[in-house]
Amino acid sequence: MRTLRAGEVTDLVIAGWTGRDAAALEAHIRELEALGVKRPSRTPIFYRVGASLLSSAETIQVAGENSSGEGEFVLYSLPDGLWIGVGSDHTDRKLEAIDVTLSKQLCPKPVASQLWRLADLLPHWDRLRLRSWLHVRGDRVLYQEGPVTAMKHPEELMQRYTGTAGLRPGTAMFCGTLAVHGGVRSAEAFEIELEDPELGRRLSHRYRIENLPVIA
Repeated sequence: MRTLRAGEVTDLVIAGWTGRDAAALEAHIRELEALGVKRPSRTPIFYRVGASLLSSAETIQVAGENSSGEGEFVLYSLPDGLWIGVGSDHTDRKLEAIDVTLSKQLCPKPVASQLWRLADLLPHWDRLRLRSWLHVRGDRVLYQEGPVTAMKHPEELMQRYTGTAGLRPGTAMFCGTLAVHGGVRSAEAFEIELEDPELGRRLSHRYRIENLPVIA
C-alpha cells in the first residue's frame, strides 16, 4: 500500500461505458438517457479532464444541486508502477445532458488517498467488489454494489486507450461504474469503497457535498 502524493497525477482520464456485460451497460445508458444524456458514439470512451480536479478532501463544493457521485476503481500509473485506488466520478447531471465532457470538468473528482499495487491484485482481481452509499437526512443508503468484473479489466482499458500495455507515468484513469439502485440522484454526502476479500482489506473515502448558489 502507498499514499497518493500531491502533484503525482498530471493527466486525468475518465473512461466511460466500460461495462463487460451488454445488459448491464445498456441499463446504465438508459439511466443516463432518463436524465437527457445522449447515448455514447462508441464504447468505451475516454474523456480528458483537468488533473487538478482530483481531491481527497472531506468536502467538495459544486455549483447548484444537480450533481451526484458514482463509485469507480481508479488506475494510477506512477513512477513506481501501476496502482489501484477508489474514487467518485462526481458529475453535474444537468450539464451532462448538454455536454458530457464539460459536465465532468465542472466537479471535483474525490478519491481515497491510499492505493494498492495492481500486481498484488491481479491473481484475485475477480474477487474485488465495489460499493457506494448515499447519505441523506442521516440515513446511509446503499447506492451501488457489484464486482469489479462488471467493468473491463484495467489491462484492457490501458490497451484501448493507448494502444499499448501501459499508461504514461503521471496518469490516473477512472475505470467505469455500476448501475445504481433507485435511479441517479443527489445526496448530502457520498461514500465509496473497494473491498479486497482475498486479503481482508478495504479502500474507502467519504465526502460531503456543499451546494453553492447559482446566480442567474
